[in-house]
Amino acid sequence: MDLTPYHAFLVELARESGDFIRPLFGQPGLAVETKADQSPVTAADRGAEELLRARIGKKFPTHGIIGEEFGNERADAEFVWVLDPIDGTKSFITGVPLWGTLIALLHRGQPVLGCINQPILGQLMIGDGTTTTLNGRPVRTRACQRLADATLLTSDTLNLAKYHDPAASARLAGQVKLFRTWGDCYGYLLVASGRADICLDPIMNPWDIAALVPVLRGAGGVITNWQGGGAYPAESTVAAATPALHAQVIAALNAPR
Repeated sequence: MDLTPYHAFLVELARESGDFIRPLFGQPGLAVETKADQSPVTAADRGAEELLRARIGKKFPTHGIIGEEFGNERADAEFVWVLDPIDGTKSFITGVPLWGTLIALLHRGQPVLGCINQPILGQLMIGDGTTTTLNGRPVRTRACQRLADATLLTSDTLNLAKYHDPAASARLAGQVKLFRTWGDCYGYLLVASGRADICLDPIMNPWDIAALVPVLRGAGGVITNWQGGGAYPAESTVAAATPALHAQVIAALNAPR
């Protein structure tokens, strides 16, 4: 399948949504609401998704859309766009640039194209499962072989214990060289570009995961659930790592209590 026209459109979507979001970042007067799931949302989240939906509807009116803020449209279509306008809203509202816009294209239910866009830092990462680029230049995961040399990232350390076996999570964290919360989608950008080695999240939604799959695979990484199975669509856990480390990560996460 030729993804060229979709790739070009994905770049347009990323640039336009970034232009909308950028002026709102770090604005002290930006109102923050709390959704039913207790996560924050702002006019930047909602406005960016509205923009993306309008552009997709005009360009590809038969395509479906799955979005964090406004739900599903034609989710059973052959092509479906999956949108998370600001992945990492908690960072966004506190002026920390460890967030991004996630946009994915599904073909018959599977992610074939995805991007992580960080418009404040000017970083646009796009992957198609075979190649991944950062601002147009190919990137790869780094050749880290041992947990003792690895950098491990997660979005929230408390969630590792809350949603998974605390002992297993602590055991893995104790084996790595560096453990940091440079998380949400930006952590996966760091793994795909060879600046970190492992990124874990024990609770995720489809719009959090879809774009990550072609990005990590295109960079030569491995992305699965915490048991080593498929990351998308049904699973809510994500483990992304370099090829040499992934099996070690899965083993550590599932070690007997």
